[in-house]
Amino acid sequence: MRHDSIFTQIAHDWRACFERDPAARNWLEVFLCYPGFHALFAHRFIHPLQRWGVPVLPRVLSQIVRFFTGIEIHPGAEIGRGCFIDHGMGVVIGETSEIGRDCTLYQGVTLGGTSLKRGKRHPTLEDEIVVGAGAKIIGAIVIGSHSKIAAGAVVVKDVPPNSTVVGVPGRVVHQDGVKVVEAVIPHVDMPDPEDEAIQALARRVEALEEKTRSEEHYGRPRL
Repeated sequence: MRHDSIFTQIAHDWRACFERDPAARNWLEVFLCYPGFHALFAHRFIHPLQRWGVPVLPRVLSQIVRFFTGIEIHPGAEIGRGCFIDHGMGVVIGETSEIGRDCTLYQGVTLGGTSLKRGKRHPTLEDEIVVGAGAKIIGAIVIGSHSKIAAGAVVVKDVPPNSTVVGVPGRVVHQDGVKVVEAVIPHVDMPDPEDEAIQALARRVEALEEKTRSEEHYGRPRL
């Protein structure tokens, strides 16, 4: 990841608030009322402490920031300049996460890990990515640049650049402006026990109705 100076990063984060939020009316409002900017501002100074190997202090500082902003950013996470966290409550960014330049995260986003092993276990977001509210991006996967992750999506595999991802699990529905046609998987390859049980009950009901109609037509047999 390309590293800019701390103050260059902060300057781009500041501008991103005005560029990507129509509600940002003046500098004082952003300075006082934008927890996403506050969390990123603090992280710009906490992250170098983690890189320098300072023990305990970076985690303590990150937890203090979490208490005041509702945004949890691990000191080890690498975040490119121009990041914008809108509202931000509930955002969690894991230790080995990497976020490129000019990305936007909405409230409730999680960049989480799936492995208990040390090493890379959190996602990499390339440049200019938008992640919708409540979306979960899990594991050491790569989200290609200029992609959009829909609100509530759960992404567990790599996403190519210029894609739109929706659903649980997340699937690409548009790429390079073209709708992606999903392959139709034959039913035989995807057994559905509930559907099979419902069909069996329907057949049983139909058989019972047919038997009832026959008895009504011919009369009940004498015992």
